[in-house]
Amino acid sequence: MALAQLCLSASAQTAPASKEWPIEAFAELPAMVEPQLSPDGMRVAARVARNGELLLLIAAIADGPDRLHALPLGEHDLNWWRWVNDDWLIAGIGSEANVQGMPWSISRVASIKRDGSKINMLAKNVAAQNGDDVIWVAQDGSPRILLAYQTSIYSNAAGFWPQVDEVDVSTGKLRTVVQPRQNVMSWYADAAGMVRMGVGYDDATRTSKLLYRADGRSGFRMIDRADRRRDESMVVPLLFTADPAKAIASDDHEGTDALYEYDLSRLELGRKIFAAPGFDIDRIERDTAGTGLAGVRYTADGPGVHWFDEGLAKVQADIDKAVGAGRRARIVSTSRDQQRMIVHVGGADQPGTYYYYDTAVGAMSMLAKISDKFGPKVHLSPVRTIRYKARDGLEIAAVLTLPAGRDAKDLPLILMPHGGPFARDSEEWDWWAQFLAHRGYAVLQPNYRGSSGYGTAFAEKGEGQWGLAMQDDLNDAVDWAVKEGIADAKRVCIVGASYGGYAAMRGAQRDGARYRCAVSYAGVSDLSAMMRYDSRFLNHGGRKDWLKEQAPDFAAVSPIHFAAQFSTPILLMHGRKDRRVQVNQSREMAEKLKAAGKVAGRDYIYVEQPLADHFFSRQADRLEFLQRLDAFLKEHNPA
Repeated sequence: MALAQLCLSASAQTAPASKEWPIEAFAELPAMVEPQLSPDGMRVAARVARNGELLLLIAAIADGPDRLHALPLGEHDLNWWRWVNDDWLIAGIGSEANVQGMPWSISRVASIKRDGSKINMLAKNVAAQNGDDVIWVAQDGSPRILLAYQTSIYSNAAGFWPQVDEVDVSTGKLRTVVQPRQNVMSWYADAAGMVRMGVGYDDATRTSKLLYRADGRSGFRMIDRADRRRDESMVVPLLFTADPAKAIASDDHEGTDALYEYDLSRLELGRKIFAAPGFDIDRIERDTAGTGLAGVRYTADGPGVHWFDEGLAKVQADIDKAVGAGRRARIVSTSRDQQRMIVHVGGADQPGTYYYYDTAVGAMSMLAKISDKFGPKVHLSPVRTIRYKARDGLEIAAVLTLPAGRDAKDLPLILMPHGGPFARDSEEWDWWAQFLAHRGYAVLQPNYRGSSGYGTAFAEKGEGQWGLAMQDDLNDAVDWAVKEGIADAKRVCIVGASYGGYAAMRGAQRDGARYRCAVSYAGVSDLSAMMRYDSRFLNHGGRKDWLKEQAPDFAAVSPIHFAAQFSTPILLMHGRKDRRVQVNQSREMAEKLKAAGKVAGRDYIYVEQPLADHFFSRQADRLEFLQRLDAFLKEHNPA
């Protein structure tokens, strides 16, 4: 459709309050995720869902005999994907392997021909645990990348520290360009494919070092050092410019992460290029040469972008005008000449649609609806950001979703803290929140102290406050909703996943009188056990230091030690294949509740999903979770 036609659909109707959407509609996996255009703009690669399972799809824009190729993932994770040239793309693949009797996460890069006829697992026979760090992709159309990978799992071996190889993705042939360096785990290259920088970290001394060279011929020299025990930091460039002595970097010395020019010869920040007042930046978009900025993305109350590229800024303005108020347009991917692009149009009340936009002819055609049920003419429950004061006066933002067609008065409330906790919620599509609002609940998602995105000082206010002031912030959010007349104080439940699951357990244990019920998915119950699990991984000493800063006394804020204090019914769910938070965190919490005399089916319910991971990658697991959640809420806090 042309942009003018797109504008006509901006007056899409809100779904009538009487419309009852099936629970399966909310449990659907996104039909397409982050489609990426080939450099010529004639093919797209994306992760798609078919029959409840995930696939990598490669599709030609024009009809033809080789238009569609779908590659099943099986037991593997598809972590990322990008085009190298018009004929080849690469994808980061994750899997689990048994190493010396323990489950290990293994990463690899696969190169895939555009017609799916050939797949190369790169460095297959030489890479050890980590083998998916692509630090550069050729800009000249050749099938070349730079791949950093380990060749040993043993820390006393030279191969434990990554080397950098140039790889021909069409053949899989390797050529080493940088040998391993002690303690250096991260390498960085400029747009020409020269490895210019390495970042090292010694966990024993908690010190970091920055290695640098101005070109590909000279040797690396250490130009900066930081003592992490003293909270010292280093500036690492986001982008090397065409001038070998200049770079672009982010820094938070003014309170929030902003973009600056960076002089590599003097290690000095220069002119501030961009800042989003009150918010951190998220990431940059490079120009087509790879040596300059095309744009920068950030999240205020919702996602935003600032384009430095005048052409993209003009396209963004045109699309924004076309879609109208109430929806957002996001340029997801462009061809190298920026003539063709993929645009996502959606909002917090609809998952949205991907469009293919050819700017030369001014035509925008639908590429894929993210949901078969919730198309571009369906708007669900309205979403907005509110701000409230915590008991110590700290201003906190929260995302409020209200049931469509209902008066926002004395509603049953679901308090839904996010995971992380160094993360945040914003005005974007959230299938949990929309499902709960559709059931008749007000849903409040506080960005409690310690959340990301609001600057350094706000994040630091979470230090030492896991389960304490961070938990108070959640209770204060409930008080705000009650004072505003939105929520009924006697009908509140707390629901969350990961850290949000921890907060739900902590709420049921510490503040049970406030909540009719609690729901934890993949929650943490025992911080000491989590630390023991993390000790299997590299740099676990620094991780332990960080966690001790967040919760100095693990035992005092771990719900598992206070099973007898749980005073509100709780639903515990966890996936057995969760690689982020071990299933034992919920399994042992249930065992402790039983030992404390709590009655299964009345005081607690424990559900273990045998094939589920941390991220709801399977539609069947999403559906079961929503069904269990729905039944539990109907029993303990009916809407």
